Amino acid sequence: MVFCLSKIAFIIFLVFLNPIEGRRLISLRCFNSIISFGDSLTDTGNEFYLTRYRNPSPYFARLPYGETFFHRPTGRFSNGRLIIDFIAESLGIPLVPAYLGGKDNVKFPQGVNFAVGGSTALDPAYLSNKGVKTTTNASLVAQLGWFKEMLSSHCKFPSECKEFLQNSLILVGEIGGNDFIYGFFGNNTKEKVESYVPAVINSISSAIQEVIEFGASRVVVPGSMPLGCSTALLTIFMDSNKEDYDPITGCINWLNQFSKNYNKLLQMELHLLKQLHPSVTIIYADYYNAAMQFYLSPNTYGFTKGALVACCGAGGPYNYKLFELCGDPTARNICSDPSIYASWDGMHFTEAAYKLIATSLLEGNFTFPPLPKICSTSLSPNVNHSDS
Repeated sequence: MVFCLSKIAFIIFLVFLNPIEGRRLISLRCFNSIISFGDSLTDTGNEFYLTRYRNPSPYFARLPYGETFFHRPTGRFSNGRLIIDFIAESLGIPLVPAYLGGKDNVKFPQGVNFAVGGSTALDPAYLSNKGVKTTTNASLVAQLGWFKEMLSSHCKFPSECKEFLQNSLILVGEIGGNDFIYGFFGNNTKEKVESYVPAVINSISSAIQEVIEFGASRVVVPGSMPLGCSTALLTIFMDSNKEDYDPITGCINWLNQFSKNYNKLLQMELHLLKQLHPSVTIIYADYYNAAMQFYLSPNTYGFTKGALVACCGAGGPYNYKLFELCGDPTARNICSDPSIYASWDGMHFTEAAYKLIATSLLEGNFTFPPLPKICSTSLSPNVNHSDS
């Protein structure tokens, strides 16, 4: 990429002023936009548009959601920005809009977000046959359908779409977590939930291959968060057996082991995809260990109220109740300073936690290959990196 002299001088200034910020600006300058698929960890408003005519409005469409940064609910499941927002800021582009918020009159020059809160990797009908009840029909397959609609509407020629995607950072996930959480919420056994893990991975793999066929050249695929540290699951599976819990983090051991096993299988599938598509850079984003930083040492990262208790909820040991969610009239236990909490509402993170995870990814600490290097022409997409 060719820069004018003024831009070069500005970047050099940034490097000396703040080496990390300077490197981040240079290393991600090759992306013009973000295309994203996923669930509520990434949704910037699609579920909001799907449910905007409900009366009463859904819990996430009310304050205190959005209070910290936007000062109003935006459809984000947090008090402020999400990982995708911080990545967009690092690219110097506007925050990525939700597809359903402007599909009829927006060209999406900075990209588009298809992620929907509550969505699954698997089709709801498949999960229903497994005895798993979902809350939305906007699965990964549905999001891919929107993606194809967008391309057909906004590209005059296939070459135009291909160029758009080649200059975009593609995020496929996080997706799949809800497939498991719905199963656990429905009191399904670990073995039953494990039985459809291969189907989840196959769905994600198929989605990756579809976007590659349309022209994507750099794809980021996040793994599962540590489910054993989820405030909601900690509440549901709360028991008095100390051996079930990690003595350092307070997280549930068997649920975290489930997440680690799933992530290992996902990485194996990504390795196979790299062999099938050697010209495409496929990046594994280790959300698990990026989040474990503040579960292992919350005070180090400013979470002085810990990482397990929700900022906003309706009471209880973890300030979370399944049928009294943040935003509901009965959820009156709202912290005055969300920045010292990692958990926002028991199911999602605070802006402060999302920022820490995003910063770790942008610095390449938990992405394989490292995210800052994928714009480098000297880096081969098939270089092996440790993902332990």
